Amino acid sequence: MRARLVSDEPLDLDKHRGMAAQKATDIRRALAEVESNARQLRERQEVLESQLLAVQATSWPEAAAKAKYVLNLYAADLPPGDTHHRDLVAAVFADFARLTDRN
Repeated sequence: MRARLVSDEPLDLDKHRGMAAQKATDIRRALAEVESNARQLRERQEVLESQLLAVQATSWPEAAAKAKYVLNLYAADLPPGDTHHRDLVAAVFADFARLTDRN
């Protein structure tokens, strides 16, 4: 029996697999990364929403910023064909911008 020398060099197993297997692995890795990013985003969103609930607005621009956040959540769930409600959201954003510029 021959003894094999152990190397500190990592072995790239992807070189020994077929292209389809490599692509499948790449897809699994990308999906895992997206899921991780989505989880982190949800956690940051929860922190932000807790802060928005805990702290009262002290000015109209601060209240408008909270309202914009909520309207963006609402607009994100609108179906693409719901142009009426999308136009309403856009009009409210335009009102906020116009009224904020006056101050």
